[in-house]
Amino acid sequence: MQAQSSMNRRNLRMREREVARIPIDAIRPNPYQPRRVFAQEALEELCASIKQYGLLQPISVRKSGNDVFELIAGERRLRACRMAGLTYIDAIIFTTYEQDSAVIAMMENLQRENLHYMEEAEGYQNLIRDHGLSQDELARRLGKNQSTIANKMRILKLPLAVKRMLLQYNLTERHARALLRLHDEEMQIKIVNVIVQQSLNVKATEDLVERTISRMYGIESEDAPKSSKISGFVRDTRLFVNSIRTIVRQMSDAGLAPKFDTNENEGGVEIRVWIPNMHAK
Repeated sequence: MQAQSSMNRRNLRMREREVARIPIDAIRPNPYQPRRVFAQEALEELCASIKQYGLLQPISVRKSGNDVFELIAGERRLRACRMAGLTYIDAIIFTTYEQDSAVIAMMENLQRENLHYMEEAEGYQNLIRDHGLSQDELARRLGKNQSTIANKMRILKLPLAVKRMLLQYNLTERHARALLRLHDEEMQIKIVNVIVQQSLNVKATEDLVERTISRMYGIESEDAPKSSKISGFVRDTRLFVNSIRTIVRQMSDAGLAPKFDTNENEGGVEIRVWIPNMHAK
């Protein structure tokens, strides 16, 4: 990934760059910095290192007006220098477009393994929303597959309360993906509480979600006799309709655009599902 990122970095529309010492107070934060959480202990360690050895790697900024600079990459270094009481900092000054600045900030942070998956997904969303990028174009610039971008951003569909719990309890990205199968916020919250209380791993969480879906929509396990499965559906046609509706939602999440329609009358329920041909032009 590092080689791909370096290639993309060279392809960005940078016109000039220089290295200089600039006032720290003249630097404003990058609005597209994906990282939101900075560990205090790690900052203090970096601050101590800077006090003893100085700043070994300059930060990157772009010109944003007369004597004003916008940070591109190096926020941890900038914060640590402020903690160390420095008033000036070594910086590589780029003249770039705002869109390039945002992409560079994302690339720099993606190369650091401890970027939280939620921060990464929000960073992708912000770049796409604010700069009119498609997922394909963003993927090319970052040296990633489009499916990687899409799958990461799906996590943002979770309700805010659920996302906060994922952060609070430090649950993994795969835990979050398992919750996407449930389309009920209250049930998602209940599942998260069970995960935390019972310290469930990802596999146990996926099994729990599967059992929950079965209970919610009246779907029997694969080991149950076929007659038992059918009678479970027939007892209440609403369960059958809801089961199909859930499958249609999953198709939508996978990138398809199905159309779902029901028509209920005295004789029964007519269900129509239209799935577009992905190869059709």
